[in-house]
Amino acid sequence: MTKEKTSFIYVTYIVSTPEKVFEAITKPDIARRYWGHENVSDWKPGSGWEHIRANDERTLQLVGKVVEVSPPTRLVITWANASQAADPESYSRVAFDIEEYEEMVRLTVTHDELEADSGMANGIKKGWPVVLSSLKSFLETGRGLDVFAKPKAA
Repeated sequence: MTKEKTSFIYVTYIVSTPEKVFEAITKPDIARRYWGHENVSDWKPGSGWEHIRANDERTLQLVGKVVEVSPPTRLVITWANASQAADPESYSRVAFDIEEYEEMVRLTVTHDELEADSGMANGIKKGWPVVLSSLKSFLETGRGLDVFAKPKAA
């Protein structure tokens, strides 16, 4: 029996260039400044990529493969928890589409092939908005957000 799949799409506009947005996603030293993680790969189709927490422990949290790369307008990767890397069914897909507007960029992140109501599907619904808001803040002001912040108690 096939499990039900779902997707998540997030669109944001950033005062930046396609090149800077693409680099912010693919260069570990930039990603760590707004994401708290480094995306590590040679960014060639078929290559692996790793999402590593940018702290002293350097925990490997996510893994996947590079599916498509067209700098600076498109990147597609597969995505799974490192603990589930051996299970082909655990992988979802993320596409970053970067479109230049006059003085800004439209970034569309499409995370699909997610198992509906899974921990991953529920987690990314919270994760992508804060990460992409932090990316926008970082590229526009030089300062990312605290992507690990918790809601204040009432």
